[in-house]
Amino acid sequence: MHSTDTMSPTQRILAIKARLGQDLVILAHHYQEDAVVQHADQTGDSLELARAVPGTAAKYVVFCGVAFMAESAALLAPTGVQVYNPVPEAACVMAEMSPADYVEAVLTRLQNPESPVIPLAYVNTSVATKAVVGRFGGAVCTSANAATMLQWALDTADKAAGPGRKGRVLFLPDQHLGHNTANKLGIPAEKRLRLDIRGRGERIDIQAAQAARLLLWPGNCPVHAVRFKMSQIRQVREQYPQAKIAVHPECAQEVVNAVDAAGSTSFLIKYAAEAPAGSRVYIGTECNLVDRLTKRHAAEKTILPLWRSGCSNMNKTTEARLADALEGMLQGHIPATSVDEADMEPARLSLTRMLEACA
Repeated sequence: MHSTDTMSPTQRILAIKARLGQDLVILAHHYQEDAVVQHADQTGDSLELARAVPGTAAKYVVFCGVAFMAESAALLAPTGVQVYNPVPEAACVMAEMSPADYVEAVLTRLQNPESPVIPLAYVNTSVATKAVVGRFGGAVCTSANAATMLQWALDTADKAAGPGRKGRVLFLPDQHLGHNTANKLGIPAEKRLRLDIRGRGERIDIQAAQAARLLLWPGNCPVHAVRFKMSQIRQVREQYPQAKIAVHPECAQEVVNAVDAAGSTSFLIKYAAEAPAGSRVYIGTECNLVDRLTKRHAAEKTILPLWRSGCSNMNKTTEARLADALEGMLQGHIPATSVDEADMEPARLSLTRMLEACA
């Protein structure tokens, strides 16, 4: 038996996987680097990986992604299953834009019995925020099911409002996914309001909020909203008129409206796979995923990043950190991901409403 000091991270991980067998499941988000993805038992987007957790028979689930993903997994894990995050400090900038206390204060200010507000939280939120959403009768969504869940939230709000009345939905924290999903459902622009949440919602124009159908939290994902621009699309169109462009719906409305397709990470993977042989496709999302698609399809088509945009938090999980975490887990040196007891039930409710609506 080799000392772990002389083994490479790859060897250390493979040794632990061999030792634990089916007691260990490693999940990796599509935005993880190849060195990590190679060890995953399952890769996926937030929705796919959330669905994988409730039915697991493993004792240990190790989630390679960012903090809110491991928290969601811990919420959905069966009794006795421990969930570990190899890099607990890998946060999500967007998730931090909707602190639970702010969301609660804003929802409290917005409520009106004649036009109730149902919150719909993107999965990129903390467990504490998901708990607030659950307590206010709302649910969670992912980019893959945002249209289904926004329709669910609108219907739920209308039912709460009563016959002949309309309710409202607060979509948080990603304003761009909110706008793009509203465009898909045909909610007119004049029926949407981007909230001014400063001062815990004290500056919200209540009259304007009453008149809206969709209220949007002013958050965004820097990987998508900030780095993908119209100038990049124009450049592709000029240089390669036959090329196709597909982006993630966390991009700004004008970007989404100007490309050939937009959808979740799973959608973008499928789009690249289904592009005809010999075609040229530009993908606007996190570059670890695009690089993987480039390699996967190199023999038959050209897949390129619309712009190289990486998520610094996703990249905090390296193969070496994964190896360290697995050893620390077995030695009892690192704690499993835990959820505040008070948040557990309402947060789980917000997630299970999504899983039921999308079953």
